[in-house]
Amino acid sequence: MNKYRIGELRPSQIMFSYGIGAIADLPNLAAMVMGLEDWQRQHTQCITEERLLTAVQQQLGSQVRELVSLPIPQEELSPRSFSNQPNLEGIPVAPFPTWMVCPKCDLLAPITDGLFELKTYRNRHSEAAYYHTNCNKAIAPKVIPVRFLTACEKGHLDDFPWRYFVHRGNSDCNGSLRLIEPSVSGAVTDIVIKCDLENCKASRRMSDAFGLSGKQNMPRCRGRHPHLRDFDDNCDRQMKTMLLGASNSWFSLSLSALSIPNSTQNKLEQYIDSHWLTLGEADSPDTLKILLKVLQKQGKAYELENYDIADIWQAIANRQCGSSQGKDDRLSPNDLKTPEWRKFQSVTGIEDRGKDWRLKAIAPPMDFQKLISKVILVEKLREVRSLIGFTRIQSPGDFTDTGEVPKEYRAPISRHKPAWVPAMEVRGEGIFIEFNEQALQAWEQKPALKKQHIQVKEAHKTWLNQRNPELVDKISTPDMRYLLIHSFSHALMRQFALECGYNAASLRERIYAQAASGDREAQAGLLIYTSAPDSEGTLGGLVHLGEAPRLNRHIQQALESIRICTSDPLCAEHDPADDRVSLHWAACHACLFSPETSCERGNKFLDRALLVPTFSKTDLCFFI
Repeated sequence: MNKYRIGELRPSQIMFSYGIGAIADLPNLAAMVMGLEDWQRQHTQCITEERLLTAVQQQLGSQVRELVSLPIPQEELSPRSFSNQPNLEGIPVAPFPTWMVCPKCDLLAPITDGLFELKTYRNRHSEAAYYHTNCNKAIAPKVIPVRFLTACEKGHLDDFPWRYFVHRGNSDCNGSLRLIEPSVSGAVTDIVIKCDLENCKASRRMSDAFGLSGKQNMPRCRGRHPHLRDFDDNCDRQMKTMLLGASNSWFSLSLSALSIPNSTQNKLEQYIDSHWLTLGEADSPDTLKILLKVLQKQGKAYELENYDIADIWQAIANRQCGSSQGKDDRLSPNDLKTPEWRKFQSVTGIEDRGKDWRLKAIAPPMDFQKLISKVILVEKLREVRSLIGFTRIQSPGDFTDTGEVPKEYRAPISRHKPAWVPAMEVRGEGIFIEFNEQALQAWEQKPALKKQHIQVKEAHKTWLNQRNPELVDKISTPDMRYLLIHSFSHALMRQFALECGYNAASLRERIYAQAASGDREAQAGLLIYTSAPDSEGTLGGLVHLGEAPRLNRHIQQALESIRICTSDPLCAEHDPADDRVSLHWAACHACLFSPETSCERGNKFLDRALLVPTFSKTDLCFFI
């Protein structure tokens, strides 16, 4: 297969919008990002984050040894270069869907038939396109990807079965197909597929592929993974027709962890930890000297220059022997938040543990001291995010965390068990707020709140039955403290976005909410943060808002702004039990909704009535 450079994507897009198995919609092409077997490791770097790597191994297997950064492209070739070879650093993609339609003659055919020719331009990558060179109505018109695909809940994706569909079953007819749109509305009821063969002349409207008729007319799923060039055996699902670019065609399955220092480590151990992927290969002091020279040539490990080689080797040997100092064996490797929660709770003053973590505890807001027990300014943080798979149709936001997504709904990112996974690290700042546990428990004992929790469970069950009854017993319903903290987080993020200079999509939330049960400790807090892939992180605008008495004012304004919504009384009276398609209560785009990239749960489980009185309910609010 010929290789060409056809466009650019940002690292965050590759992780969360156009990752492995997703379709990137380019100006003239639709291209699918291929699996790890097709990736090149040149110009990548290993990222160190032991907690996250352990969690990834728990999900994908112990053979995963590395978290690897996305490819870093070299500088563009000099304009004076006479080389005819294009610069191919980056991620591999392949055309998908493979069926194209000519806008002039309406010919519908796959690119494998050889009827369409790909043309690329050395210095104009975005203009790469397929052309119908033998069109009888125009001179080599540019063809476009067909906008219909099929998918199933198990992560499979396939070209639309055009010949099967138009001939109403398997057929030996090889006549040319035409996709005819007589109107400009684009409605599927107006689109007709026809066969040109004189002895066939079969035709069918695209509306037969949707709705109840689609369940009867579409074949069984073939189990295709086009990003792996592979098929799964015996998929028992029905093909579902979807549009190219549909929002439910790809959902990222990712894990993220904050880089928290181990308080039991000394400085030397922390330095070794930051370069463990290289230093961990040492098997003797002599090998260690070589590895240190390699790191120093790369401008790294300068902190170790003042330590004796024997001390460094002893610390490495201790770690290689499996020392578990500072670890809690009772915690699941998938529990990435509890160690972070404990770290926040342990902070009582200023703490600076290196370039990636700096905390400063301050007094709670004056007007909320009975409800908020702690505020921490996170002046520096580092977050590492890894891609471990993806889903189609079924959103991971329906689950409490990524680890709850059933195996059968996860699509793999490689044909074989991966030895590495794509990851990215970002640095930034944030504000951590801890709720008063006693005040929270007293609020949870309200009779009206207990009644509301029963209604939340029923609404969640109904919502799951409407979408996928198989998941009713597999997904747990969050408790009311989660809804409270989640709603408060959204209200505060919207207020911060007005003041800090970052747009709403730049802010993210990290919710710590669980009631005490058995070995589980009670958690009630949230981290609102912003981050960037730049090595220096962000500029401090968010932390500035957390300083007293600014935070007190912003919380007051956030609560005041949601007392009355511009969509009231419809917003205040909204109940998901009525429409069965939503999973939020008194919340909408005018009061609580945030960008999808900012929210942990896709704008579900929100209710401003838990924060302040509304037109509909006045007995549920936590802030009086």
